[in-house]
Amino acid sequence: MAVRSALMNVMAGAALKAARGLIRDFGEVEQLQVSIKGPGDFVSSADLKAEKILKTELAKARPGFGFVLEEGGISEGSDKSHRWIVDPLDGTTNFLHGIPHWAISIALERDGEIIAGLVYEPVRDEAFWAEKGIGAYLNDRRLRVSARRQMGEALIGTGMPFRDKGDHQRYLKTLAPVMSATSGVRRQGSAALDLAYVAAGRLDGFWEFGLQVWDIAAGILLVREAGGYVTDIAGGHTMLTSGDVLAANDHLHLPLGRLLKQTLNPGSVT
Repeated sequence: MAVRSALMNVMAGAALKAARGLIRDFGEVEQLQVSIKGPGDFVSSADLKAEKILKTELAKARPGFGFVLEEGGISEGSDKSHRWIVDPLDGTTNFLHGIPHWAISIALERDGEIIAGLVYEPVRDEAFWAEKGIGAYLNDRRLRVSARRQMGEALIGTGMPFRDKGDHQRYLKTLAPVMSATSGVRRQGSAALDLAYVAAGRLDGFWEFGLQVWDIAAGILLVREAGGYVTDIAGGHTMLTSGDVLAANDHLHLPLGRLLKQTLNPGSVT
């Protein structure tokens, strides 16, 4: 059985406390779907309440640490080496529509490096967590990325822009060849959970462009501690600044990356 450190217990405790309110609010969404106003404002309020709880609980346990918050922005702490990176509700659109696929994501950064991460999915009570050098776990079970070697057998996750967000043509350009080369592409609406699913072997790979640091910080560590590889699309390590992410098991990371790079920059890959 996995033994969580004091640090991970702090993160898990904060997530559980915030999750109680989110679960309660999620139960109200179905009723609000039929209202004239709609549930949008309600969900924004749920998001903010969860973030406030997370910040309060984490600050109580580690008072000097700084924060990077989806809603609250960046706040410096007296400890300049450590900061929490928090997304109180990843998968807001799913939450808004009553789809039970959303999560709380918490990561801890030390001197620019992610050293701990937790992605908690309250509806299924699944806590994906990892600490640097310790491994990745789902509740008490050790995680490993999948062992699939062939692109034709792989199930790949992605995210796509909506309305006027992001570069739609760039996504469409990459989607077609990945669809043709694999056994399927899934767009599930939560990058944090997509990365957790790569760590758990449920997805064989994942790519997306233009994500925020709070979407991916915990998930990056999960994949790496589960034996997978995470880079930006070019194969570099700018994920936390560029928001472009490519994650996969050790067999599929290179071929998936090659396919994406060839699609985006024909002639650049030989």
